[in-house]
Amino acid sequence: MSIDLPRGTILPVDIVDVRLDSAPHPFEIGNSRAIEDNWGHEITINPHLFDGRVALLSELSYRDGTLTGRCHIVKYSTFLYWRRNRETPGTGHVFAHAMLISSDNALVAIRMGTHTANPGRIYFAAGSFELEDFRDGKVDVDFNMHREVREETGLDLAEAKVGRRYYILSTQAGTVIIRRYTMPLTANAIINRINDYVATQAEPEIAGPVVIQSAEDLPDDLAPHMRPLIEWHFSYQPLR
Repeated sequence: MSIDLPRGTILPVDIVDVRLDSAPHPFEIGNSRAIEDNWGHEITINPHLFDGRVALLSELSYRDGTLTGRCHIVKYSTFLYWRRNRETPGTGHVFAHAMLISSDNALVAIRMGTHTANPGRIYFAAGSFELEDFRDGKVDVDFNMHREVREETGLDLAEAKVGRRYYILSTQAGTVIIRRYTMPLTANAIINRINDYVATQAEPEIAGPVVIQSAEDLPDDLAPHMRPLIEWHFSYQPLR
């Protein structure tokens, strides 16, 4: 089992074939005591955390425009322990970003709430793959993107013009699958809709939206993988 992708390079993807293995992840089996101990530490720091279920990779590779992988559903506590041990062979994280673009060509990201596992971090609305994101054992990337954007911002990606293909960027933190979604709204209109939605939530997952107008004026607290995505977008707009 291996995670075999070039790091730090944005690559085009025509087919995503990431499959769900019903067997337990070897990482979870082999580190059960350490996972439990770390979870105790995590919830002491942040008692709002919930030990749900997310997907963790055991294999991932890229060839000729096809992303192929295998993942297992693990406890969120397992995922958080893996984050402290990212270089463990045969483990990895793949997630999806709907790159939200306004009609006036700004990027709209979100800042995570203080009660989440990534407090204050800025990235595009997203979340790990969960069991409901799989169809007949294969991940449905666009379903995940639509679900996460709707849950975090209240926006419906069905309103957007969809980019013709996916792209990926692999870093030490994991592999992100990207797709452009261009909304028929200005950045200000999108911001207002997100803020209105957040105001209706008793415990919103995000602190609020963040507008990025160019690669030269970036906000603090960007997730590390965001800078290359932003620079790529503003440099290569014709690739939509």
